[in-house]
Amino acid sequence: MDEWELLLKEEKKKPYFLELQKFLKEERAQSTVFPAEEEVFFALEKTPFSKVKVVLLGQDPYHGLGQAHGLAFSVKKE
Repeated sequence: MDEWELLLKEEKKKPYFLELQKFLKEERAQSTVFPAEEEVFFALEKTPFSKVKVVLLGQDPYHGLGQAHGLAFSVKKE
């Protein structure tokens, strides 16, 4: 188990997190949601917790379909 999974294991069991997962599942069933489900925690895959010094959270929406991919202020190369 990687560092993030270990750190988030108990958090993912909490009611608010389970409710959030349910909400996102329902939204994905009804419409297109970005980032793709497999990319939601992409940032955590790129950096082990022990290497994190600062966390930047982005809230500005992307203007093109499929641009959001789990890294704030980032767009995949075409």
